[in-house]
Amino acid sequence: MKLGIWVAGLALVAGAWAAEMQKTAPPAGNPAFERLRGLAGEWTGKAYHTGGAEQKGEDTRVVYQVVGAGSVVMETLFPGTPHEMVTMYHMDGKELILTHYCAAGNQPTLRAAPMTDAKTLSFDFVRGTNMKPSDMHMHSVTFTFADDDHLKSVWTSQADGKPGDRAVFELARKK
Repeated sequence: MKLGIWVAGLALVAGAWAAEMQKTAPPAGNPAFERLRGLAGEWTGKAYHTGGAEQKGEDTRVVYQVVGAGSVVMETLFPGTPHEMVTMYHMDGKELILTHYCAAGNQPTLRAAPMTDAKTLSFDFVRGTNMKPSDMHMHSVTFTFADDDHLKSVWTSQADGKPGDRAVFELARKK
């Protein structure tokens, strides 16, 4: 009898939890966030820095995962390397934001501009932690979606109020 009561109680708690999860899952509809959720998977390609002389691209890998019951897209740059970095994309009310956990030890937060076309998504600096505004940090990023399997992102740094180097990723979805 006690086992039956325990199982019934567990079922009630699980049902309440599932209902709460449905309420907190993000509503579909923001085209920029949906575009990012569609990146889920592994991507490979070239990464290089610009600024002064352009460098030869190095082979790279980027992983996108949809986490937090569908409410967050996690991007892992250079996974498994000493230079690994993570960027979390999520909705904040009606705004799409990202926080970039940089190898420089700071965490800039950027806000998406409204998408003017289905192929371009841009973010600009809002604030940061573990940094002064004059410190070097990622200040903007632009994604260009050639199609569902090809992506280019250009991350622009800033220091002392001046644009710095750009980190460019040219990627293809790994099939």
